[in-house]
Amino acid sequence: MRKLILDIFSLRRAPSKYIGTSMACKYVKSGLTLQEAIDIREKIRHAFEFDKIYKSNTLCLNDLSAYINKDRYKVSQVLNEYISKNFYSLINQYRIAEAKDLLLNQPFLSVKAVMYEVGFNSKTSFYSAFKKETGVCPNDFRSLTGSFAS
Repeated sequence: MRKLILDIFSLRRAPSKYIGTSMACKYVKSGLTLQEAIDIREKIRHAFEFDKIYKSNTLCLNDLSAYINKDRYKVSQVLNEYISKNFYSLINQYRIAEAKDLLLNQPFLSVKAVMYEVGFNSKTSFYSAFKKETGVCPNDFRSLTGSFAS
């Protein structure tokens, strides 16, 4: 009994030990095949890299699923298991990459214009995501990298 109680309390303190098993258990009945996962991953990549759907400021998981014509639960599973990102982390990755490119190559655009161009609605979320990805705010990124380009 004591061991059971200790295990329960250690689960609260260190859940990372159990994360891999919970992920596997979560999707045990999904029916997603490896080939289907590869197909979904490729469609997601195409939708983001070529069609740039991340620029839509209202994009949600349901929209992505409808866009690639796949079940939202399977799309979510592919994001989590095969891409190792959640939906919003993936969107932000693409948005920030595009923002960095715009900040460097289109210096006449304001940071706010860049923010809207890449699909963010709020300055706070843009600055937070940008700093998380790059370590600096957009203005500092532009000044620091702009000085190297000269």
